[in-house]
Amino acid sequence: MIEAIRMNQPSFSIGDSAATQAANGADTLIKDTTTNNFTKDVLEESRRQPVLVDFWAPWCGPCKQLTPVIEKVVQQARGTVRLVKMNIDDHPQIAGQLGIQSIPAVIAFVDGRPVDGFMGALPESQIKEFIERVAGPAGGAEVEAALAEADALVEQGQFAQAADVYAAILAAEPDTFKALVGLARCDVATGNVEAARELLDSLPPEKANDPGVTAVRAQIALADQSADLGEEGELRARIESNPRDFDARFDLALLLNAKDQREDAADQLLDIFRLNRSWEDDKARKQLVQFFEAWGPMDEVTLYGRRRLSSLLFS
Repeated sequence: MIEAIRMNQPSFSIGDSAATQAANGADTLIKDTTTNNFTKDVLEESRRQPVLVDFWAPWCGPCKQLTPVIEKVVQQARGTVRLVKMNIDDHPQIAGQLGIQSIPAVIAFVDGRPVDGFMGALPESQIKEFIERVAGPAGGAEVEAALAEADALVEQGQFAQAADVYAAILAAEPDTFKALVGLARCDVATGNVEAARELLDSLPPEKANDPGVTAVRAQIALADQSADLGEEGELRARIESNPRDFDARFDLALLLNAKDQREDAADQLLDIFRLNRSWEDDKARKQLVQFFEAWGPMDEVTLYGRRRLSSLLFS
């Protein structure tokens, strides 16, 4: 499932933000520093983001074990922290001022001050925990920003562009539930219903009743219903000839919903209900409720349809 997502080759990338571009550009995530550059490389930089300082020496065996592991974890953190390495044989002054007596020693600086640290060659899992304690989960803020961008594109009806963003999020963070549901919604909107169905079927069973999942499943059901409908012009001609042609009104409502003309779709079902509440065992009202589920409880047309339906029910 995730492999299929990655094959989309989205043009958007989670690493496209200005901050991440800067972090991965000439001013790299990992660098060596000196006593003279310590203020710029560590104290000043730590006012922008956490900086880890690795105090090491060429003769130190555990330092050689730590180096590839901490560099790997810092790179995986995608710009949430920087790593600055200081050879204490060449530059002993800072380590002495900090009272470092054993290496390797890693000190985290935030806002120009040392806030946390560890000594020794820790395993990768513990280094990840240390970085998350200092800087938060890797890419968390960036993923949230990307989700907000994708959601905004959906609201604007730009489903293909939104799908690219959701797919990029999943390439970076495959278990991002909101992105999975968002991509499924975009698949339905762009006619790729089977892909949406496959995405939802791959979700854990405990997510089956999530409101976002049930909304997309309702959209899939509506797409299945509208697959074999007639032409809009033909249906409207039938209604004009006979306003009580409820079959034509019902099919037209499904067709209009598939075209995202939701208010008109709701009106067609409301007209059926107004003219004949009991038509085919309350079919129009039941279909309208399914629309509401697919559109979401706070959607403007859902609220409009509920108001009209209430006025008809209690008039």
